[in-house]
Amino acid sequence: MPHTHSHLMRAYAPQPVSFVRGRGVHLWDEQGVEYLDAISGVAVTSLGHAHPEIAAVVAEQAGLLMHTSNVFRIDWQELLGERLCAMSDMETAFFCNSGAEANETALKLAKLHGGRQQVSRPKIVVMENAFHGRTLATLAATGNPAVQHGFEPLLPSFVRVPYNDIEAVYRAASLETDIVAVLVEPVQGEGGIRIASADYLRELRALCDQNNWLLMLDEIQTGLGRTGVWFGYQHAGITPDVITLAKALGNGFPIGACLARGVAADLFSPGQHGSTFGGNPMACRVASTVLDIMTRDQLQERAAMLGARLLSGLQKALNNHPNVNAVRGLGLMVGIELDRPCGELVGRALNEQRLLITVTRDTVIRLLPPLVCDEENIDDIVARVSRLLAPAALQHLTQSYAAIDREVGA
Repeated sequence: MPHTHSHLMRAYAPQPVSFVRGRGVHLWDEQGVEYLDAISGVAVTSLGHAHPEIAAVVAEQAGLLMHTSNVFRIDWQELLGERLCAMSDMETAFFCNSGAEANETALKLAKLHGGRQQVSRPKIVVMENAFHGRTLATLAATGNPAVQHGFEPLLPSFVRVPYNDIEAVYRAASLETDIVAVLVEPVQGEGGIRIASADYLRELRALCDQNNWLLMLDEIQTGLGRTGVWFGYQHAGITPDVITLAKALGNGFPIGACLARGVAADLFSPGQHGSTFGGNPMACRVASTVLDIMTRDQLQERAAMLGARLLSGLQKALNNHPNVNAVRGLGLMVGIELDRPCGELVGRALNEQRLLITVTRDTVIRLLPPLVCDEENIDDIVARVSRLLAPAALQHLTQSYAAIDREVGA
């Protein structure tokens, strides 16, 4: 049903297509045209669309109990917290509705940690090109001036350093006496699929231990199998103090989580933090079912295998491409960096290839296929992307739409 006038705030620049049905890795629009989804709602629908087990659980729980206040015990919340902590080697969990809220929770934990150390103005080390959300605090932690513009002055609690550069963190430590935590993504998704080295994460862990800082990992996009392991930090063999999750946890149903261990696990006292909808019975039962399916079907292992196929397929297909600067990825999280702005390729991919992609950082095509895709789907993505990036077609790129990739939350 096309609209000639929208009463929605202009926070987005949506493509002129409306999807009405999905199944697995495919979507259909109002005219019945089929599309291949290579972004999973930006790393959300890892189990694909309309998963029958998720649909059945939503229907059943809706007929039982959707919401109660956190004033009362919620059994599904207790069960989900126990399970996530066992998977991640954490001790406590707080549930909310989005990645931005999960990161807000982590930032508040860092502030409380600083307060216990008598630090009057605690600061948190964050990274250039990072993305942690669009609330005022997470926006200040984000390393992208384009999304910060218009919301200045930003909160002053952050020390920003280059990503994947341990010497920069050491320099910050020598110059700033009030640092209490480090917040970092194991892979910068919005930052253009930039991957932290295992050594970098291990050295961050050691530096935090030396200085009594909290190591806080933003796993909102990387968590729950996306990179080929349950959590991105596991590639480095470390354990952080705080982990933030969202996106894939609900497969489309809103839920976020902040997990903590050690000194961070017991910083909150009743009344210091909360969420009206966070951790309600519906959200937590859906998330528990997501974990059941991921565990049963070994989707993190599948992501590692299919991600290697996707990365090698794209590298081979785009080898010596005159406009491709790099193809990089980890698991089913792949970026193709071009030598020019390419935001308009989102629309062209839809119209010409019936393929969903996003463009981030103006020049990087981001691919985040569902973890339930198969080898044929992967090869199909490679073929469609290769046709989209035919050198002759790229000569006609004339403008950049950085706002196309906007999303609320991390």
